[in-house]
Amino acid sequence: MNDLSDNDWHAMSDDDIARQIGGFIKFHRMQQNKTQEMLAKESGISRSTLSLLERGETVTVATLIQVLRVLDLLQVFDKFTVTRQPSPLALAKAEQKKRQRVASPRKKNAINPDDTDW
Repeated sequence: MNDLSDNDWHAMSDDDIARQIGGFIKFHRMQQNKTQEMLAKESGISRSTLSLLERGETVTVATLIQVLRVLDLLQVFDKFTVTRQPSPLALAKAEQKKRQRVASPRKKNAINPDDTDW
């Protein structure tokens, strides 16, 4: 199986990508010493659906998720995580709101002994 980092995903056709995903599933199924029948049963899909997936045929995303879950490979979806970054303008405004200096502590109703007439 090809190392995924070596693929030029943009140059690949949709069918080639589907076959690559199928090969990934088959590789990991075999690494875990599972037959198609075993993995299909654990995933709640038919063996023929798993066979379609491994050959790169059209299956649903839900089917792919079920199979990846059983193979304990859901981490492949980490790339789909969206992290919201504050805009540069929002960062600049937040920086302006930060304290720039420390004020001296003030004493309330403190009596200075030098100010008394006693």
